[in-house]
Amino acid sequence: MRHDVQSVSTGQPSRSTRRDLVRRASVLGVGLPLAAAMGRAGSAAAQSTPAAAPKGTPIKIGASVSTTGSNGRTGLYQQQAYKLWESQKNAAGGLLGRPVQMVIYDDQSDPTTGSKLYQKLITEDKVDLVLGPYSSGVTLAAAQVTERYGYPMLVAGASAGEIWQKGFKNVFGVYTIAQEYFKDIINEIAKKQGYKTAAIMYQDAVFPSSTASGANDLCKAAGINVVVNEKYPINATDVSSALTKVRDLDPDMLIGGSYLPDSVLTVRQAKELEVNCRLFAFSVGAAEPDFYDSLKQDANYILGPSMWEPGINTEGNAAFVADFQKMFKRMPDYHAATGYAGCQILEKAVTTDGDLDLDKLREELGKLEMKTILPGEYKVDGTGKQTGHIPLTIQWQGDKKVIVTPDDLKDGNIELPTPSWNQRKK
Repeated sequence: MRHDVQSVSTGQPSRSTRRDLVRRASVLGVGLPLAAAMGRAGSAAAQSTPAAAPKGTPIKIGASVSTTGSNGRTGLYQQQAYKLWESQKNAAGGLLGRPVQMVIYDDQSDPTTGSKLYQKLITEDKVDLVLGPYSSGVTLAAAQVTERYGYPMLVAGASAGEIWQKGFKNVFGVYTIAQEYFKDIINEIAKKQGYKTAAIMYQDAVFPSSTASGANDLCKAAGINVVVNEKYPINATDVSSALTKVRDLDPDMLIGGSYLPDSVLTVRQAKELEVNCRLFAFSVGAAEPDFYDSLKQDANYILGPSMWEPGINTEGNAAFVADFQKMFKRMPDYHAATGYAGCQILEKAVTTDGDLDLDKLREELGKLEMKTILPGEYKVDGTGKQTGHIPLTIQWQGDKKVIVTPDDLKDGNIELPTPSWNQRKK
């Protein structure tokens, strides 16, 4: 896919003025450095020679991804990243010179449905390769199937550490495990602020439980007393009981093991109940663009782990952001980026081996080390767990997500303590 922002009759790339860059940054909602990088990507693409059209039987790559159900809003980003990569590969000559055909089903955020769909992909659709689904619960169910049939699976949409404790030989992580999501928030930020107490609330599902368990262990190791540790049901519509305990005990921090819908719910009810912790942090939800769209100014000061952000300087990232925005008319989130990185890793492993042999692919994924658009690198241990990725921490400041850790990747400084609800600017 071409990355041009402008086209000219001569076929040669035009030189961007500062006015061009300001306009491009405004359209894409990014800063000038990223807009300039996108322009450079466009110039390079404009001069490239068109690739030969792929030939032969398509290489079928199967996946189920939640695009409806409780995780549909988030899972859609991952599905779109898979479709973007498919389009790009076919425009660039295919994979091993053959067309790529993504076979993607909607598992409706249901693990049982996901398991049945991977069975269908392998036994009925006869896919050559697979990519992982969205959410840890669906991934654990799907992994039972892919393991049975010997299909290596890049886990591009899940991170619960339990996935790599089952003895699977065919499951390879793309990013940091859930138990480490709050590591910088607790070890770096909370310690520097002198915080001593925390409340942990989490959804009763695989991934949120994993993030909460990890946060609890990290707090204990840091000498932070966890005064509330409560779970709530999947698809909860009321978490006021747990929040009332938090308000009455008034800990320094409220940490949420959550997806997008329940993180938004928790913030709204925290405001209603005047829960005034000095730090609020939520997994998944806080890093989503939809988080601010749902909460507006009430999202301010809230922290969250993020596996990627649009403005980071990783190889190919500016082109990915531009292409995603062009195809889907919105900016990607980190689930789009992890999905795309999974495709990058799969492509590298397949092209290194030069064929679709699953045993060779499994071996290659176990030893491969490479850069993707994510911070850090793809590198796994003997269980297939990701060890090379570098997670980020973001904070909402105004209507912007600001990277506040790690120090070498941050683009702003943290703003704490969080003011009380009645002291915030209207």
